[in-house]
Amino acid sequence: MTAKLDDPKIIAAGDIDPGHDWSRALRAPGTMNVDFEERINFRRLHDYRLGRSRMALKQSDLGSLLTFDNNNIRYITSTAIGEWARDKMCRFALLAGDGDPHLWDFGSAAAHHRIYAPWLKPSCCHAGMVGLRGTVSPESGLMARAAEEIKAVLVENGVADQPVGLDLVEPAMLFELQKVGLDVRDGQQVMLDAREIKCMDEIMLLNTAASMVDGTYDMIFEMLRPGVKESQIVAAANKMLYELGSDDVEAINAVAGERCSPHPHNFTDRIIRPGDQAFFDIIQAYMGYRTCYYRTFNVGRATDPQRDAYKQAREWIDAAIDLVRPGVGTDQIAAVFPKAEEFGFDDEMEAFALQFCHGLGVALHERPIVSRLVSLDNPQESKEGMVFALETYCPASDGFSAARIEEEVVVTNDGCKVITLFPAEELPIANPY
Repeated sequence: MTAKLDDPKIIAAGDIDPGHDWSRALRAPGTMNVDFEERINFRRLHDYRLGRSRMALKQSDLGSLLTFDNNNIRYITSTAIGEWARDKMCRFALLAGDGDPHLWDFGSAAAHHRIYAPWLKPSCCHAGMVGLRGTVSPESGLMARAAEEIKAVLVENGVADQPVGLDLVEPAMLFELQKVGLDVRDGQQVMLDAREIKCMDEIMLLNTAASMVDGTYDMIFEMLRPGVKESQIVAAANKMLYELGSDDVEAINAVAGERCSPHPHNFTDRIIRPGDQAFFDIIQAYMGYRTCYYRTFNVGRATDPQRDAYKQAREWIDAAIDLVRPGVGTDQIAAVFPKAEEFGFDDEMEAFALQFCHGLGVALHERPIVSRLVSLDNPQESKEGMVFALETYCPASDGFSAARIEEEVVVTNDGCKVITLFPAEELPIANPY
């Protein structure tokens, strides 16, 4: 029988050993490299991620993986050219059979990689451009040229007659790949298989990213007072996170007062008022590894309905955390969350992502996904080395306040460890009267 990606025999084989030692505290060693202790070993990280990608490819019915998703490109090639590239569909990478990864990057970035990314063969770093989401018409031939170049690499590696796994694509690019005779199939599931188990370097990066948000919440706690706008808090948080070393502040939700229920998932210029309940979500990345980290505060004082909502949200999240360990199904975790109708929603689709868990890594949403919408009938297994966020939401009985709490956990060999450390056991009151 074919071994699975998390089979101990495969992990013990060498190049994809995650290196976990759960007997020691999880490290968040800082953002500098130093000569006096080992911190993040980026070459080891690259070898692990490429090894996981190759093993996932071997376990599939595909001969190659073609990625336009920047998260997958970074995972396979250890390259990035900034948040600017995230929605441009201008970069792509190819892992063909047992061959070296090839990268087509934006203009001069390819020349830069040949100098500064020695883990990639210079001959595998190409300049590429397929139209910037259709701004350059497919009639220009750029997509046709890219399809021919991709097929040439597949032929060179002996896998042109096998299916190509693709994660994201513009329709016109898909048609050009088909024109050159390639059998294109879903490759995103294969990449998600590869990314679900984190090595020790990935966990250090995720823990460091969480530590940045710990500090940012301390700043928000001091700043949260009447007269301050939601948008001002978001601006200050962005500044602090980039100063701490973030390479991408993807989004910050700031929701206060009557905006809390139902949850709008954004921020505005609303001015904070005395007695507001306010919650925040900080989504940012350090070296590509992301946080999703909610905290709820009250401003100056709190009412009984606000305290009750917070207490209930805390009970729901604690019940879920208590279940997290290897072998536990996502259906078991989802079952402790309330049904949509129990907290004011018509169905599970409308309540999706309010009582929720999701994997974290180079993407905001990785495996596992835990929700009553999808997990009860299609469960997945929690595995050692997964990192995921658990989040709960409870509207208050006053009709407009609400509490939102989120914790990030690392699944260990016998349970889990929480890495989001800003205090949240009880409702924090900022600048009390």
